[in-house]
Amino acid sequence: MRLDKFLAEVGLGSRKEVKQLIKKGQIKVNQQTEKSDKKQIDPEKDQVEYQGEILHYQEFYYYLLHKPAGVVSATEDKHDQTVMDLFSPTDYRSDLFPVGRLDKDTEGLLLITNDGKLAHDLLSPKKHVEKEYFAKIAGVMTAEDQQRFVEGIMLDGELTLPAELIIDETNSETSQVRIILHEGKFHQVKRMVKACGKEVTYLKRIRMGELTLPQALAKGSYRPLTADELQGLKG
Repeated sequence: MRLDKFLAEVGLGSRKEVKQLIKKGQIKVNQQTEKSDKKQIDPEKDQVEYQGEILHYQEFYYYLLHKPAGVVSATEDKHDQTVMDLFSPTDYRSDLFPVGRLDKDTEGLLLITNDGKLAHDLLSPKKHVEKEYFAKIAGVMTAEDQQRFVEGIMLDGELTLPAELIIDETNSETSQVRIILHEGKFHQVKRMVKACGKEVTYLKRIRMGELTLPQALAKGSYRPLTADELQGLKG
């Protein structure tokens, strides 16, 4: 990897800015001042320093975000705030993206990364990665609805994969449920509930595979995944 690319990747500045740092002799490679931005280095073996600080290269980044309602699951949008707008300038990277989408009015767990392979694995229908949601429903969900979820519901001429409907609480007019899916069709939770004659009034994703949304993580906040969480996702 070229030295200027390495420095930009670790967040020291833009390619133009880091070239100036190199020219001014502020960068050392293996304890020797390096003046060429084209210098080839091995991020795993070579030691790169800036003002006495050793710089560590990281290829992939993984963040757990608590998406609030009103924010869109996109890297950019001309009209609405995106999940990437929630990142601080220090943590923001142009190659980060959300894994899958949550509707604008849906809250909850969203994985943000630049690891395309992991994203593909988590979203692939063949992998059947579980996604669990908490929902408030206008209407009373029943045992018959639970059976329909297990058998699959026809959406866009295609039967959904078996899903699990867990009824936590009901009264005469509303229900609180958890729904576990193994795929991610467009507006799937809302449409499956609607097919049962009820309506979702609140929706929050609380789990994706082994990754669960921490209660202490406030809406609009994010944090890096722990090593155990990442290992759990990669299986």
